Amino acid sequence: MNEQGGRRIIVTGGSGFLGRRLVARLEARGHDQIFVPRRRDYDLVRAEDIGRLFDDHPADLVIHLAAVVGGIGANRERPGEFFYQNLMMGVQLIEEARLRGIGKFLSVGTICAYPKHTPVPFSEDALWDGYPEETNAPYGLAKKMLLVQSQAYRAQYGFNAVYVLPTNLYGPGDNFDLETSHVIPALIRKCVKAKESGRSEVVVWGSGAPTREFLHVDDAAEAIVLAAERYNGAAPINLGSGHEISIKDLANLIRDQVGFTGDIVWDRTRPDGQPRRMTDSSRACDAFGFKAVTPLESGLRQTIDWFLANRPTDD
Repeated sequence: MNEQGGRRIIVTGGSGFLGRRLVARLEARGHDQIFVPRRRDYDLVRAEDIGRLFDDHPADLVIHLAAVVGGIGANRERPGEFFYQNLMMGVQLIEEARLRGIGKFLSVGTICAYPKHTPVPFSEDALWDGYPEETNAPYGLAKKMLLVQSQAYRAQYGFNAVYVLPTNLYGPGDNFDLETSHVIPALIRKCVKAKESGRSEVVVWGSGAPTREFLHVDDAAEAIVLAAERYNGAAPINLGSGHEISIKDLANLIRDQVGFTGDIVWDRTRPDGQPRRMTDSSRACDAFGFKAVTPLESGLRQTIDWFLANRPTDD
């Protein structure tokens, strides 16, 4: 990026979980011309609203975080919505940015774009080796199309569009709604409520056998800032921690940190999702110097403490 504060930046989704951390890091680096569009003012699914956004707030850099997201349950119940809204937001934003000559567009993709049976650790070169895990394929494919568009626009128009793929995020400020949350906040909330109500067990979806890689939200924000500052290539870039853990081990770790002494019961009638997930993030290190620094155990402690201090009083 140019001198500190010299670029006009739009961060879609900048008021969300990851977006708030990203905006704070940009501001800490001296960038004082950051605009965060709100849906009540600009519906990014609508092309006319995107045009009005760029009319009202000319930009040199767009970082596209906005997405319709959720856990396995939400993906199964709303696949059409997840596909359409994520696809239309990204495709139209990139096209309008190209038409207006915006200097750089950074799309934040998803680990759900990878094939269901990707060899571990996931290499970016394996992105097209199969179909994504079925429960979140509509979301994953919608976000993966932004990589296709970015590379096509770079090839035909010379448009500087880059694409990063963070793995599963967690941390203070996460979404703890059991209907839409991901696995870590859902497990934390379930264990806290079971402990406080004196229940003897917590029921968790699936078998506990699948593995996941988790990236602290602050590490993810730093990675995206570094990519915005230093990376201008066509190749997709994984953003991960390099640590793989089974859902069973994760549940036991959260249970112990919460202080719940009951049992974890696995509901095997519910889907497991993708069998394994862990990325090879060496390309991010080589391309722009990113390496995650937050250990899972301390990140979970931060997240649990945040939930205990900030949950609704009627929870």
